Parts: sequence; structure tokens; C-alpha cells
Amino acid sequence: MKAFVFPGQGAQFTGMGKELYDNNEQAKGMFEAANDILGFKITDIMFAGSADDLKQTNVTQPAVFIHSVVLASQAENFAPDMVAGHSLGEFSALVANKTLTFEDGLKLVSQRAQAMQKACEKNPSTMAAVLGLEDAAVEEVCAAIDGIVVAANYNCPGQLVISGSNEAVAEACVKLKEAGAKRALPLAVGGAFHSPLMESAQVELETAIKETTFSTPICPVYQNVNAQPASDIEVIKTNLIAQLTAPVKWTQSVQQMVADGATEFVECGPGKVLQGLVKKIASGVEVSGVS
Repeated sequence: MKAFVFPGQGAQFTGMGKELYDNNEQAKGMFEAANDILGFKITDIMFAGSADDLKQTNVTQPAVFIHSVVLASQAENFAPDMVAGHSLGEFSALVANKTLTFEDGLKLVSQRAQAMQKACEKNPSTMAAVLGLEDAAVEEVCAAIDGIVVAANYNCPGQLVISGSNEAVAEACVKLKEAGAKRALPLAVGGAFHSPLMESAQVELETAIKETTFSTPICPVYQNVNAQPASDIEVIKTNLIAQLTAPVKWTQSVQQMVADGATEFVECGPGKVLQGLVKKIASGVEVSGVS
């Protein structure tokens, strides 16, 4: 069985999608439609913007989404048995399995990005990558800190990202190194994604999701919040809303997909981050990317 997976924020790079735009009329049409929907020429930033330009949340999230969905639309024999996306990538996955249209997916991603940006400005906060420590040990250290810091991304065994207030994350990094972590490094991100500090963004996104048409998917989506397959529209919506303040259970999602029969994983989107993570989680599966 073939699983298609979609990356999240952080996979972006200058020049992403330009070759597709220049050489494929259908892809070019999708890029131009995206410019119209967003009300600015995101293609200019994607194709020639600086790394700093691309790092802005209101640019990054739509850019990665657009690139991922356009790539999937150009993949040969695109017939997924299951899909999943890492954080933002879950929206790309929901377009790939026909739950959302490209247009509606992009509108939601743009609203999500703006809501998250506002939440970041309201509560200065950050994230940090923790390497070489068991998940349970990381969770235990975070729980003992006086302040908001939680496990946010279960990326692969031995690699977990924590999220919270600047002070709590800094304290947690010190304690995690004392507990045996090989590294505990603050990340260059705008705020504490997938933590309780995203609650205000979650409220905004909930309204937008409830106003958007969702269709019955052609295959299950394995969702971040519980690493379980979903095909029921109401379940998908509920999990998508919960995602902003809940951890991304990527390790568990890949493990569940393999348990449910996935033998091949194909990454659609900029970069190869998910290909590397899948190899670390499930060594016996075939891994590739759409380029």
C-alpha cells in the first residue's frame, strides 16, 4: 500500500516551484490561482525571495502548501491508499485525498497562518529540538517546569520538539541536557506552535473550518492529534481544530500507517525532511519523493 506524506513549515527554500511554473501549464494555472486567492504574488517570494522573506509565517505556510499540492497534482498515477501531513502538511494531505478543494485548502492555510502569527505576537514564545532522549523522559522534564512547556512534535525516535514560553523552554533545555539529552537547541521559529499558547489561533481557525465545505475523502488521512486514520468529515474537522494546541504525533502516525499495511511512502513537497524521518521510524519501507 502506498502512503503520500506532506511536509510542514520549515521545508521552504528560495526557488521552490519555479521549474514547475515554467514548464507545466496546469501547474502555472494553480500558482496563478493561488496569487489571486491570497491577494499578493506569493510566487515572486517563492521563486526569488530571500530566506527571511520566506520565513514569515503568512508566506511560509501558504508557500509550502501550494508547492506540495501542485507537486501531488503532477505526480504520475496519483492513487494514494492513505495520506498524512506534518502539522501544516495535514491541509495538503486533505486536498490530496479530496476532502478539501485546492482553493478552500489555501484559504484555510492562509487564515491559519495569520491567526498563528497574531498568537505569536500576543505571547512571545519559542520551540526547541531535543535529541537523544526517550519521549517519556522529555515529557517528565517538561511537566516539572513551572510555566508552559510541552512536547510539541514527536518527529522520530530520539527526536522531539518542545514548545512554550521563552523562559520555560530555556529552563527545560538546561534540565533536559542534565537528564542526558545529546542536544537541546532553541529553534528559529515565530512562536510556540502546538502548545496551549496557540489557543487564540485555534478559536479563529475553528470558525473558518466550520464555514468551509469538507467532502468525503477518497482514502483515510492519518491525523496528527491521535495518529489514527479518519474518513468521517466531522472527525476530520474536530481533529484539525485540535491540532493547533496538540502535539504532532508523527512517529506514531507512521508506525500506525505501517501497521495498517503501508509499504511505500512518497513525500510531496519541498525538501526531504519527511523521507529522512520515515526511514528512522520504519526502516523496512520504500521511501521516495515527488520532484
